[in-house]
Amino acid sequence: MLDTLSQPKTNVVPPVSQEQYIRAFSWMLLARTVEEKLASLWRAGKIAGGVYLGKGQEAVSAAIGILLKSGDIFGPLIRDQAGRLAFGESLIDIFRIHFGSRTGPTRGRDGNVHRGKPREGYHAMISHLGSLVSVVAGALVARRFKGDTSAIGATTIGDGGTSTGSFHEAINMAAVEKLPLVIVVVNNQYAYSTPNSRQFACNHLVDRAIGYGVEGYTMDGTDLCSCLEVVAHATERARAGHGPQMVVGSCLRLLGHAEHDDGFYMDKNLFHSPLGRDCLKVAENFLHEQEWADEALVETWRRNAKQQVEEAVAKAQREPLADPSDETWCPYATERLAQALLVR
Repeated sequence: MLDTLSQPKTNVVPPVSQEQYIRAFSWMLLARTVEEKLASLWRAGKIAGGVYLGKGQEAVSAAIGILLKSGDIFGPLIRDQAGRLAFGESLIDIFRIHFGSRTGPTRGRDGNVHRGKPREGYHAMISHLGSLVSVVAGALVARRFKGDTSAIGATTIGDGGTSTGSFHEAINMAAVEKLPLVIVVVNNQYAYSTPNSRQFACNHLVDRAIGYGVEGYTMDGTDLCSCLEVVAHATERARAGHGPQMVVGSCLRLLGHAEHDDGFYMDKNLFHSPLGRDCLKVAENFLHEQEWADEALVETWRRNAKQQVEEAVAKAQREPLADPSDETWCPYATERLAQALLVR
């Protein structure tokens, strides 16, 4: 399942362990439960703005989240709920920001996808796709200037995002600087409504890795085992000083671009192809085949995930919404500095 186009297979990753697989599956399951609730709340008019779901892409995202370590840097995109959770995002913050709560990460000032905690290495998504690659690369350069070379960075980008100038400039710079950056390209076959055939002319997106002088790998984005093995290999190569790693995972976005989009333009035959497999169901079947969990145990996990989500929603709904009339309109850093000076 590990397929490299530009480098020999060194530092081969051991087989995925039962503990690691179950841990990744649990984040996938929780992410799916969270997003099903978000969709329900959006349809009920409880959430303003768009709701973007990662159904079909949880395996890729979860693998990234659990393979990063404390102190690493992560720049997730809109379909990375599983990775966000695995990297440490709290359930309550997810619902706070979607409700526009003043207790949320942005205090109700920004859209629900632009959330993060940069001081903790968790960067907020930027809507101009491709830009986050340079943000994570820049964070790694900043760490290097401070003498910290222990961290690696990871970010995801869609197939469409790889056609942007921002992506080209960022990966080119990262390659020249030999940064420990893992770029995971999730090829879900559509850039919003534009199919692969109208996006790029190369045979496979991973072919671009050679041109940039970085190591490139492919993986089955519907198979959690494949994702864990390949992302583990890429992260270890980055930690070992081999520069940027480009991983391309192939799957299918199983919904429209967002809840307001029904995906009418998608080729329905893709849903009946291997790309259209539901990664969560594939992972569950694997658990049964390996006798790592039976149906009763998975159902218990599912109920626990639902209970956690319902409790987080109930708590977030009781908290106050943002009110512009009593907001202190200044950058957070300025406000913190002012508060620190007052304390003194």
